[in-house]
Amino acid sequence: MQTGKLNGKVALVTGASSGIGEATALVLAAEGARVVITARRMQRLNDLAERIRQSGGEAIAIEADVTNEEQISGVVRRVLQDLGQIDMLLCVAGVGVAAPFENTVTAEYRSMIDVNFLGLLYPIHAALPSMKERGAGHIVIVSSGTGRYIHPSVVYSGTKHAASAMAESLRREIGRDGVRVTCIEPGAVKTEFVSHMRADVRQSVEQRLGDMVQLESEDVANAILYAVTQPPRVNVNILTLYPTQQA
Repeated sequence: MQTGKLNGKVALVTGASSGIGEATALVLAAEGARVVITARRMQRLNDLAERIRQSGGEAIAIEADVTNEEQISGVVRRVLQDLGQIDMLLCVAGVGVAAPFENTVTAEYRSMIDVNFLGLLYPIHAALPSMKERGAGHIVIVSSGTGRYIHPSVVYSGTKHAASAMAESLRREIGRDGVRVTCIEPGAVKTEFVSHMRADVRQSVEQRLGDMVQLESEDVANAILYAVTQPPRVNVNILTLYPTQQA
């Protein structure tokens, strides 16, 4: 049931071309938010924006790479210029190689650090001044269950530990400015995430997951919706959600 809790709000969603980002954009738009979606795959963004519009929502698609500071800062500037504000910044973009350290190559190190950590810092750096000036805003960082619990995926786990730590430190720093920070830490989610890994890593992960019923992207999106629809006096610091069967 749609309640219009986000009517008049502007949401910027990174990593919106698939998975959790796509589901988040749909959920926020359904509640009345004007949604700006960004990722590298423009055709997918256009398709998603059209779906949102056909359902009565508002969406703007902008192609950008979160690892490119100039591009993602340009997105933020455009949103502020065209829509006047950013009420919610949803940092969803992420990549991973769920493999032991000795089965992870240096190019994969750089990719995970660039997307999973710098790809959070760049949009936050660009959007935060306007939020502080208005005395309102909400930054949502999608980390991972591996950001809280030790996991045998050394580099991926390290980037997500960094994301979770940064989120909590940032919350403590800017809460008095009226800006909220929420960290979402999901376990296994049924998305394209595993399909982008190397064949040997993908096979290992699929064997490890087996026939376990994983979370759906919508489950994580609904957790995000819960956090951003709380009264301004409430900051949901951390939401960790796992498949019931995941140890």
